[in-house]
Amino acid sequence: MTFEWALRENGIDPKMDVDIDTSVAFAAMSSAFIGGQGDFVTLFEPNALQIEKQGLGYVVASIGELGGVVPYTSYSARISYLDENPEIIEKFRRAIQKGLDYVHENSDKDVAKTILKQFPDTSLNDLENVVKRYREADTWPKTTSFSEESFYHLQKIMKASGELQEQVDYSKLIYEK
Repeated sequence: MTFEWALRENGIDPKMDVDIDTSVAFAAMSSAFIGGQGDFVTLFEPNALQIEKQGLGYVVASIGELGGVVPYTSYSARISYLDENPEIIEKFRRAIQKGLDYVHENSDKDVAKTILKQFPDTSLNDLENVVKRYREADTWPKTTSFSEESFYHLQKIMKASGELQEQVDYSKLIYEK
């Protein structure tokens, strides 16, 4: 949906001007592209960097940058769980905040070293370059909260793609005790 939004914002109609194949499984997108399926592909890192390093493609734009601030990653829990476990929820929130603080307060290399075990097929140098790309795109928020503005922006993207019929009020999303 964010890709389609970015296309629209740049004068390209995603329904009329291009053919977007959504049938490819997420894990197979790099392989499908390498195999000749499509002229463009949307990939997360470090896959995009690997395609470049192999000389099989080039990163031409960041969908994250083109799409604007979108609260992409979220965690959900039932209200009953939130009500019954406020200390766990707060510890979880603080742990995520600690990770965000670490990313913002440390070098690309230090962050890469910290997450290297999660990417066993990626070298430290490549991972450092990936962290640098994400930092340059201002990918990581400063806080675990997301703004009302970004929530409504996400809904605009969803409505434009036909995936959301009615806008949800921000106050319905927020759980405050």
